[in-house]
Amino acid sequence: MSIEMTFPLWGLVIFILWTITVVALLLVVRIRHLAIGGSIKDFATPNDDSLLWQLYRVQANLVENLPLYLGVVFLLTVRGVSGTAIDLLVLIYIGFRMLHSVIHIANLNPSFRLSSLVIQFSCLITLTTLAIL
Repeated sequence: MSIEMTFPLWGLVIFILWTITVVALLLVVRIRHLAIGGSIKDFATPNDDSLLWQLYRVQANLVENLPLYLGVVFLLTVRGVSGTAIDLLVLIYIGFRMLHSVIHIANLNPSFRLSSLVIQFSCLITLTTLAIL
């Protein structure tokens, strides 16, 4: 049995690739940090002005949120729920998930990050509701 690639599944692919990209960037920054004499202890030292810390937090945040989106995709796929509203919510969710990461990495105003998070969770809640109705 073959399942067609739907918007939610493509969203999952994008989410995974984005997470891999952030992890790869974090590895590059960590290697660079060590190459210039930095300490491994710095990897998890909170410092909002450090790219190392920002990437660490973004990576952790992505890993925390990936199972939530995966669960929604599972529900949508198993229940066969699809349509324009689902596709639009997935696009908004993935777009704001990536924007959230960029805002965090760039150390921009945290209120922008919070707004992005509210939009993402609204999409997840709506997608979950549509999947179970």
